[in-house]
Amino acid sequence: MAITALPPDTDADIARVTEALAMITPRWNVRIMLALSGPPLRYSELAAKVSWLQNGQLHPKLKALCDAGLVERTEHTARHVTYGHTERGVALLPVLPMIVTWAEEHLETADRPLPAIEQIEDSLTLLTRRHAAAILWVLKSRGEVSGRALARIVMPSSDWTNVYPPLRQLVADGLVDTEGIGWPYRLSAAGDGLSPVLGALSAWSAGQSLNHAGQHPVWGHPQAKPAPRPWVSSPSWPAPAALPQARTGESSQAWHSRDLFSHATTARPKAVIQAGGPRR
Repeated sequence: MAITALPPDTDADIARVTEALAMITPRWNVRIMLALSGPPLRYSELAAKVSWLQNGQLHPKLKALCDAGLVERTEHTARHVTYGHTERGVALLPVLPMIVTWAEEHLETADRPLPAIEQIEDSLTLLTRRHAAAILWVLKSRGEVSGRALARIVMPSSDWTNVYPPLRQLVADGLVDTEGIGWPYRLSAAGDGLSPVLGALSAWSAGQSLNHAGQHPVWGHPQAKPAPRPWVSSPSWPAPAALPQARTGESSQAWHSRDLFSHATTARPKAVIQAGGPRR
């Protein structure tokens, strides 16, 4: 069933990316995925790595990740059960450094070095606003679009004025720009900068290699291959495991376990904040 008035293949693309974001955005999901970045773990071993979760919280999170196809439960014997990434889960991990790279460039400057996990969580919260993916897709492909025209495309079966709450939120989040009431909407620099992230999520959700991201019809840049940026949120990390990342000449990123253990409210792209303002 179509969710927008866009062509069926584009509509399906947006739906897949929205579903992919819904798998990893719920609180603690990315942290659990990162804690599993290594050999499969017994439940007690994983619980020790995510010890801030109270009794009864980890099991439903694991079940949801297993149902999403990102984590697999292997029963070796009745008393020996382990959890580890599926191939799909492993294939998703390289998207996380792309999100950090985007956050380093476009989110507000913090008054302290931020663990990469906080950068990821802040960014995912912005991307999972209702109708956000569809609106970003339309603005990227069509440039400037009026609110009424955007509503006819993004929510064709709804009253056209319903497009304004999500649009206002995206403007407040710094992903969309407008000159004001009655003026068309367009992507901000931060919104346009999401191209590598959304292209990679599209490729992953379609079962393709992330190398296909650059060929995406909306978010791809086939002729441009910019050098990856280093991660600067946290200058020194070691474990939960090697995570593919964007440092030139290296294939993995070391993570300190302490970098997994904090959560804060969502940061917004710095373009919408007064210079020198707080990140959070």
